[in-house]
Amino acid sequence: MSKVITFGEIMLRLAPEGYLRFVQAESFGAVYGGSEANVALSLSVLGADAAYVTRLPAHELGQAAINSLRRYGVDTSMIVRGGPRIGVYYMERGASQRASKVIYDRTGSSIALAEPSDFDWNAIFSGADWFHFTGITPALSDRLPEICLEACRAARARGITISFDPNYRKNLWTLDRANEVISALMPYVDVLISNETQARELFRLDCAETDDRPGNSRAVARALFERFPLKKVALTIRTTLHAEENLFQAMLFTPDGEAISQQHDLHIVDRVGGGDAFAAGLIYALREGRTDGESIRFAAAAAALKHAVEGDANLVTEPEVRALAEGGANARVSR
Repeated sequence: MSKVITFGEIMLRLAPEGYLRFVQAESFGAVYGGSEANVALSLSVLGADAAYVTRLPAHELGQAAINSLRRYGVDTSMIVRGGPRIGVYYMERGASQRASKVIYDRTGSSIALAEPSDFDWNAIFSGADWFHFTGITPALSDRLPEICLEACRAARARGITISFDPNYRKNLWTLDRANEVISALMPYVDVLISNETQARELFRLDCAETDDRPGNSRAVARALFERFPLKKVALTIRTTLHAEENLFQAMLFTPDGEAISQQHDLHIVDRVGGGDAFAAGLIYALREGRTDGESIRFAAAAAALKHAVEGDANLVTEPEVRALAEGGANARVSR
């Protein structure tokens, strides 16, 4: 069976109990997560063969991060061990009009100190048909853009589909630097996964923003197809009512057409990882050979369900996602 490879940083997530603020907290709950790790784990739970590549310290916390993936079936055999520390992020959960807050402590992490020689991409991509990464990874050090570029070149040489989520983080790099690095990677990308606001700003697209959110996405997708050799563009449309209530929808574009999902009304248990769940759902559906319409509905349903799951990763199964995507799900007790 062919597999999906994802590459990035997995971190230790520390969060106060419930809705306590950082200044109130006397203890922190610990889980592990990171964008590409979340995608691999979600894919594995859906039933795909997924492998995760990173660099982690050879101590107990590094092993705990690996174990958190192994327990859900992710292939961790290609994770490199070395370096001094695992990255950490602290998350304060928002409520009502108070937004959630994240504080990073990832400088000098093992993956940030990685060298190109750490990764044998020809071996890593043996048996793979899909490669996924995000803009977080090349933002972590001066060497990681080169490493990501080598990975993309090796994947392209093997005919592997490459998906990419820019996932711009202002706390990691400037918009100018992100534009420079990501623009050099984009010629290798087959499937771009983003939202219309981020794509417009990151790639400096000359598209006016209006109140017509699907119309904005259409304009952004057209501009992206004109600039880059993309096969598909998936754009999410999120309306934030307050920290615990969002509306979520998504569109999938090809150069010749589009498909749109139903809109989901979300009551949020945990906001982190929603975009990763969307990416995993889209990758899963496209690899299964589903139509663009089926794929975008499946991806949006996967993202919607993630918001009801605590932690970074989307622990929902393929039948659960399919039921929501096809309109057969409800909130009654399943027995």
